Amino acid sequence: MAILITEKTPVIVQGMSGRIGQFHAGDMIKHGTNVVGGVTPGRGGETLLGRPLFNTVREAVEATGAEASLVFVPPPFAADAIMEAADAGIKTAVCVTDGIPSQDMMKVKRFLKRYPSDRKMRLIGPNCAGIISPGKGFMGIMPPHIYMPGRVGIVGRSGTLGYEAASQMKALGIGVSTSVGIGGDPINGSSFRDILELFEADPETDAVMMIGEIGGPQEAEAALYARDHMKKPVVAYIAGLSAPKGRKMGHAGAIISAFGESAQEKVEILSAAGITIAPNPSSMGDTIAAVLATRRAAA
Repeated sequence: MAILITEKTPVIVQGMSGRIGQFHAGDMIKHGTNVVGGVTPGRGGETLLGRPLFNTVREAVEATGAEASLVFVPPPFAADAIMEAADAGIKTAVCVTDGIPSQDMMKVKRFLKRYPSDRKMRLIGPNCAGIISPGKGFMGIMPPHIYMPGRVGIVGRSGTLGYEAASQMKALGIGVSTSVGIGGDPINGSSFRDILELFEADPETDAVMMIGEIGGPQEAEAALYARDHMKKPVVAYIAGLSAPKGRKMGHAGAIISAFGESAQEKVEILSAAGITIAPNPSSMGDTIAAVLATRRAAA
């Protein structure tokens, strides 16, 4: 089992005819993702990569039964593309686009709230690497070859640190059930807590690697959820221990503006909740290996 995507999930790509969208759609198809079509307004009826193109998401859903969409749409139009996917009945959307204005994302968040829980689309991103269930399928821009199938979930704001964690784990013979990049923007679709809840309910995920960074309250909220609701062990790494206050560091959301948003404060909050901390990025694999060994010994 995997969360969010399996080998059967029918996926469309919004913006598939663009250079970047076409490249990554081809990589998804190559690695077994069930890509059933693409959406590019004005090019409906054409084919690309052996898949049909549609003018709208609704046409694509009606023709293919698509349940998930990967959004490769430029920043000025990305919010409209996300809302179009939600209105068409897509269940999960992944938006890779970087640089979407915060006001646009506020509009998207309000739009998604209008749907009842059984029809509400789950949004991953924006400004994220995507999601991958190794050996089954992926939606995003990650390099699939570094992920080995297994039973550890990964969730992080940084795509590259997620790759690093998967690579270290693979070198130690530890595989991944699903890896989710929630994105580095201050306003995103799904939080750490949202994804931890899915991993806790997944019978084929034994532990979770959470990768956070400075800025925002999400790591603290995840710590409280893990403390009160999770039986599975969580390992965390927080990037930015040396970041100065008040300065944006890479991601748009990586700026310290309140208590509890610095890396050290987040480490203290997570530790107090019983979460094991990886002290530096090169120790993520070793730390998860030690936690798994302890879990096996106690079983």
